[in-house]
Amino acid sequence: MLAERVARQLAFDIVSREEIVHEAAGFGVPEEDLQRALLKPPGLWDRFRHQRRRYLAFVQAALCERVQSGRVVYHGNAGHLLLQGVSHVVCVRLIAPVDFRVRMLHERSDRSEAEALDYIHTVDRQREKWTRFLYGVDWLDPHLYDLCINLRTLEVDDAVRLVVELAETGRFQPTDESRRAMADLVLSSRVGAALAADERTAAAEVEVHADGGVVYVRGRLRPASLVDAVIEVAGRVPGVEQVDRDDLAAPDYTV
Repeated sequence: MLAERVARQLAFDIVSREEIVHEAAGFGVPEEDLQRALLKPPGLWDRFRHQRRRYLAFVQAALCERVQSGRVVYHGNAGHLLLQGVSHVVCVRLIAPVDFRVRMLHERSDRSEAEALDYIHTVDRQREKWTRFLYGVDWLDPHLYDLCINLRTLEVDDAVRLVVELAETGRFQPTDESRRAMADLVLSSRVGAALAADERTAAAEVEVHADGGVVYVRGRLRPASLVDAVIEVAGRVPGVEQVDRDDLAAPDYTV
């Protein structure tokens, strides 16, 4: 696997989606529900959009905890969306012709070629719907990635070399600024997960952003008592020095 070879050459840890989901389950959500939130497209889940975002808060918190050292290769979907804003994160997408993908899947599983083709088309449709539904972006958009590798024209050895060389360039070395961005993302993800886990605030529709030890929470909440609960839960998260409530209010609540 390309990710394993890249991690070995860089002397980084390697983390899979399955590991992150397992750790996210520590918030009290079954792993199968977390997997569904990460993989399944909208459908019946449309009615449970908030629940899906709540589960993703747990996944993001688990992922941020694992990658905050900066020496990790994560292979799994959504990493480029859940780790936005950190300049030393390298986002890589692998592409290949359908016949190549069918052959690889057929050789590595017990699926027939027809079953492999059907599976690939299903997964691609799910990814497209998933990213548009939750993030309003096209998962095929090359601007979401730092490097796109076509395995039709490149051998795996060449692909590994490209990723390693890119990761080792000065552009993707951690800086004071990018480390602060990573620390802010970790803290905001912890707050988001805490709010999603607490029964008083689990239904709150809020956005969380951290800047140093100050956490900014934005949302229009009802009833007014929910505002105080959000402030309390966020303020208890280790690392939070202050919760800014200027953009957090119920429609009939003045702060």
